[in-house]
Amino acid sequence: MHFLCESFTYVSQNPGGIMSNYSRIRITAAAAAVIGALTITACGGSGDSVVDKPKAKASAKADSGQQAKKKAAEKEAAPEVAKTGDTLALKGMEDGSKLDVTVVKVVDNAKSGDEFTAPESGNRWIAVQFQLVNTGTKAYTDSPQNGAQVADDQGQQFQTTFAEVTAGPSMSSAVRLKPGAKALGWIVFEVPKASKVATVQFAMDSGFAEQTGEWQLT
Repeated sequence: MHFLCESFTYVSQNPGGIMSNYSRIRITAAAAAVIGALTITACGGSGDSVVDKPKAKASAKADSGQQAKKKAAEKEAAPEVAKTGDTLALKGMEDGSKLDVTVVKVVDNAKSGDEFTAPESGNRWIAVQFQLVNTGTKAYTDSPQNGAQVADDQGQQFQTTFAEVTAGPSMSSAVRLKPGAKALGWIVFEVPKASKVATVQFAMDSGFAEQTGEWQLT
């Protein structure tokens, strides 16, 4: 990235208020450095990726040869993507920061758990039950709601809303998990009644992690 710095002399209207070329250049260079740092920070996620391949599920019985061939053929025909019930392995911004994230259940048109809150007119609630398991070597501390969103089949994205639903207890807004510990709870999204929700996404570090997990809901 290159910045163009033009030098000129500025004379203040106040007596003795002269700014030298050198001072002007230093200010411009400092501004350029700040802009450069912000640009690097904003674009630092050059390795950003969407993870949608689920972890393999443990099978109670070994597949027969015919079953194995059939499954292999199905995978070739349609690449497997994560859906409700599947687990995705995600990484955070720091080394040793990892989660296994599962979309356990989804409730469309979820009902309020109290008499004081409800979706706005023309909207409905989508409730998603997430399970988070700390598979890393560091403690996980975050507000999971900040890293979750849903999208409809038109590409419109919708953020979370704070709401209690009859489906069950909400996910804590201040989750703290030591390695091996897990958390379970519902996260609620408000969407238009006409929207057909297609995917739900989750990322660690309040959504700033480079890896984003995605589950198909349709």
